[in-house]
Amino acid sequence: MMLSISDNAKDYLINALSESGKKYATLNVKGGGCSGFKYEWDMTDDPKTFPVLDDILVVDPMAEMFLFGCTVDYVRELGGNYLTVKNPNATASCGCGESFAV
Repeated sequence: MMLSISDNAKDYLINALSESGKKYATLNVKGGGCSGFKYEWDMTDDPKTFPVLDDILVVDPMAEMFLFGCTVDYVRELGGNYLTVKNPNATASCGCGESFAV
């Protein structure tokens, strides 16, 4: 599988989508951030022709090469809660975890 989604992340995304009135969460990779690439999250009603993972997450095909083998997780910590992408292909990442290098 190209990308997996933890149960915690699924629950969070389903809740967030329900509150927003949107059908799908989207995940993309863009150039930028302090390590070279950054994950970009959004929500949409139209998945275009992109594949939908677990009926909730749309991944831009151009981002697939950066996301192969990754796991999307939802982390609950004392400092806050957030979605994260655990990327085994990343060779470096920034301290906040929002950008990475390959």
